[in-house]
Amino acid sequence: MTDPWVALEPGTDPAERVRMLRRAHERFTEAGTVERPVRSVVAESWRRSARAGVGPDGTASVELMDGELGAYRAEHPLARVMPVIRELVGTFAADGEHLLAVCDAQGRLLWVEGHPATRRRADRMNFVPGARWAENAVGTNAPGTAVAVDRPVQVFAAEHFIRRVQPWTCAAAPVHDPRTGRVLGAVDITGGDGLAHPHSLGFVQAVARAAESQLALFTPPETPADVLELTALGRDEAHLTAGGRKVRLSRRHSEIAVLLARHPEGLTGDELLCALYEDGTVTPVTLRAELARLRRLLGPGVLGSRPYRLMVPVESDVAVVERRLETGAVTSAAAAYGGPLLPGSQAPAVVRLRHRLADGLRTALIARRDPDLLAEWAHAPWGEDDLDVWRALAAIRPTAAVRTRWEELESELAAPPGWPRPVARPAHR
Repeated sequence: MTDPWVALEPGTDPAERVRMLRRAHERFTEAGTVERPVRSVVAESWRRSARAGVGPDGTASVELMDGELGAYRAEHPLARVMPVIRELVGTFAADGEHLLAVCDAQGRLLWVEGHPATRRRADRMNFVPGARWAENAVGTNAPGTAVAVDRPVQVFAAEHFIRRVQPWTCAAAPVHDPRTGRVLGAVDITGGDGLAHPHSLGFVQAVARAAESQLALFTPPETPADVLELTALGRDEAHLTAGGRKVRLSRRHSEIAVLLARHPEGLTGDELLCALYEDGTVTPVTLRAELARLRRLLGPGVLGSRPYRLMVPVESDVAVVERRLETGAVTSAAAAYGGPLLPGSQAPAVVRLRHRLADGLRTALIARRDPDLLAEWAHAPWGEDDLDVWRALAAIRPTAAVRTRWEELESELAAPPGWPRPVARPAHR
């Protein structure tokens, strides 16, 4: 192979290549060794799939359904460029009896469209909207591998790790946020062996670039000038944005902004004192000085007094997570959770809110019993000592690494008094 990213070079006999790949796949699943003619990108993907505990007879699980899927899609950045993606790929997919699929950065399929008969066949392997096709969930496949390696990739027939997917061939390319470079998801074309042609890889890459160009034409979603955006999850100093102007708040100002956002009706000076300070000796003069500095920072007409309140509506990341939890959109809530609320804050009201939000989300994750969502929490800094989550993960995905960590935490919990012990809740740092 002169280009390891192309599945079949011109002149290659597809039937013969399929036979060779099937033998190589069986060899790998039995002995763990990779033989020719497996491409390096596929061999590395097979190894990652095996390390993730994916079995060759597995299947994709559907994570997002009905209302949750609709809400998640509506909020996803790629929803804005679906018209241009459909315009470029729709006719090609329908005429060639292929499918157009678009996934998010976690490999979840958000849209699957195309030829009706092909869709019915794909339904039988859960290649449907809402299903998780991440490489660490279903092994080597074009959309999942494209977001895993951040490269356009073709996956031909028996290069797929899961056997039930091996009759298919697909090509996918990642789509990036043109401002940050972050992977937003991938555009995929799935169908027959004809997609192994080098042109299909170039085509899907061109579609992804067109989507990025379209995204670049959009200005960032504007928050109306009279609405504040507050970002406080996973950071000690919150960001407050209004009309495109971003202000980084000090820790104390961050605490005040979070509390006032929670109480649009306002808080008295005494209520703020109790919410912010453990030490009852802090005087109202100290608080008034902080509020005066915050008022100057925010500008006129934003911070009112008697009671203290924000004079314009506020949209916070805390409220986003809470709303999604209230509606049962657990996956979307987990995606919006950037970490513990102001993790360095010791303000009593902030500490209570931090624990309430994190505990509500982790309880929902445990009840949901989704191994990927649990693993994301367990491997995050705030979940590494979370015994309950590790126990739930071990019950669903009992890999050696997961069981070892769970048993370590169980042993520490049973240690004699005075020994370091894990907490049964996330560490809110």
